[in-house]
Amino acid sequence: KTVRYRTYEEDEPGTVIGTLAEDLHLEGEGSFRLMKQFNNSLIHVRESDGQLSIGERIDRERICRQSPHCTLALDVVSVAKEQFKLIHVEVEVRDINDNSPRFPGAEIPVEVSESAPVGTRIPLDIATDEDVGVNSIQSFQISENSHFSIDVQTRADGVKYADLVLMKELDRESQSAYTLELLAMDGGSPSRSGTTMVNVRVLDFNDNSPVFERSSVMVELMEDAPVGHLLLDLDALDPDEGANGEIVYGFSPQVPQEVRQLFKIDAKSGRLTLEGQVDFETKQTYEFDAQAQDMALNPLTATCKVIVRVIDVNDNAPVIGITPLTSISAGVAYITEAAARESFVALISTTDRDSGQNGQVHCTLYGHEHFRLQQAYEDSYMIVTTSALDREKIAEYNLTVVAEDLGSPPFKTVKQYTIRVSDENDNAPVFAKPVYEVSVLENNAPGAYITTVVARDPDFGHNGKVIYRLVETEVMGAPITTYVSLDPATGAVYALRTFNHEILQQLDLRIQASDGGSPQLTSSAIIKVKIVDQNDNAPVIVQPALSNGSAEVVVPSRAPHGFLVTHIKAKDADEGVNAELTYSIADEGRNVFTINKATGEVFLVADVSEAIGQVFRATVSVSDSGRPPLSSTATITFLVTHHHHHH
Repeated sequence: KTVRYRTYEEDEPGTVIGTLAEDLHLEGEGSFRLMKQFNNSLIHVRESDGQLSIGERIDRERICRQSPHCTLALDVVSVAKEQFKLIHVEVEVRDINDNSPRFPGAEIPVEVSESAPVGTRIPLDIATDEDVGVNSIQSFQISENSHFSIDVQTRADGVKYADLVLMKELDRESQSAYTLELLAMDGGSPSRSGTTMVNVRVLDFNDNSPVFERSSVMVELMEDAPVGHLLLDLDALDPDEGANGEIVYGFSPQVPQEVRQLFKIDAKSGRLTLEGQVDFETKQTYEFDAQAQDMALNPLTATCKVIVRVIDVNDNAPVIGITPLTSISAGVAYITEAAARESFVALISTTDRDSGQNGQVHCTLYGHEHFRLQQAYEDSYMIVTTSALDREKIAEYNLTVVAEDLGSPPFKTVKQYTIRVSDENDNAPVFAKPVYEVSVLENNAPGAYITTVVARDPDFGHNGKVIYRLVETEVMGAPITTYVSLDPATGAVYALRTFNHEILQQLDLRIQASDGGSPQLTSSAIIKVKIVDQNDNAPVIVQPALSNGSAEVVVPSRAPHGFLVTHIKAKDADEGVNAELTYSIADEGRNVFTINKATGEVFLVADVSEAIGQVFRATVSVSDSGRPPLSSTATITFLVTHHHHHH
């Protein structure tokens, strides 16, 4: 026989479940005994009537765990009238709501990406309630919040659990965490509940680009700024978290190499510094994009336009270029001495790579007042003459050109420049004097040197090269060129023949000097060649007339003392001392006659009255005063007569 009873767990010990004798109508004698197949002190069986009562407190959860039906089975033997009957007793232990729902911990950490779409389910830790049926968990509640709700699911085994459901998009940057109270309730009456805190951490999704303070920035840079100079501190913000919000700075990919070599952006700090040298004269503005990028897997980028304006510094000296009108060698200009004043000599052009005042150039010329600067147009000057030039006075000018810019402090460039004056044939040869007087001794050898004349011409080269020539004339019917020759290059004059003073006393030569210029300039001078007498002629006695070197002179016997007997006359073709004659008388006649040394007059100095018919012989000498002197003699016969003879 099977008898079924039911009892509630946790009833007080001693609580009667039922009485077998009554329920099976087994009245009368007999006894009931529990078969001890398991040591079970949970239920007592009273021997007399089989009354079943609770022995120890029954805990369904301990005996049956989660089984929906919990039954204690026992076998009881009834002994009556020697009859043994086996009664199978099943006691159903009913669940009471003595357990509250429990979560595994006081907190449930949950992570959800801020990018999760609405409707995303997040499973939560399962709550447990050891009770069964309605006494186990029936419903969940979540505390009031803006983004999440609870959806209760039932597992195949009937266990209910909760999913967190996203009802509205999250934004970590506005709220990064939520604390929700989750309540689990069972269906007991009264109901029991358990709670846990759901800590939702919103995971950052890289949904924020870095943002620069300004989208473009302009910065000025002096062109002489040193390497390392800080131009700018780039600053971008990214509210994302971790790598998503960690910013790396750099150049945008399309920034050219030139910029990358000149500038540097520190990846971590965003400091923009100068890496090279900028030159305002090469480039005045750099424009490039700097970027800030976060370090997410799929990074987001922001750009900032950077404009660097290079500011001019006076770092370039003026450059001077000089272009002469005429030049043969570098750094030298030529100007003809024939140039009128205000003539153009050279063009000076100045340049300065700086700009503004720093590149404006002022030019000055130093060196000589014969030249000055005249502005041609902007930054260009002409060197012009201020007066007529004369190469023969100043042939070369060393000038200094100074170019100075208007920067402060100014830069100055100094250039030396030479101007050479080129020659014009503006000077005729000039003789030292218009008339030269020279002497040459007669009887010279042919080819003898007479003299040299020099004409000077201060012009240059051919213009100053002098050639001499003899102007054609005739002397005594013969061309002058048969008398003398002239070296055309040196001006030396030579005799071509032997001169004889007795024939020709003076030779007048006209010499013409010409230069090699075109047109040719000439001048002339006269050389008076005096042919100097030599004592080459002896005196010749011309009176009395001689025959064979002798003559006869009659002397009157009555002639008084001092009577002029005769006059010896002599001639000498020479001149001067060479023709200065001295007379003398020798032999016996000396005692009777005397001769005037200078005039040749012969006087009687003795008494010849007694000497009629007598003959006196005397030698008369005539000497010139040349060195050595030349002389000639004559034999004079003096005949004393009674009276004068008339022949």
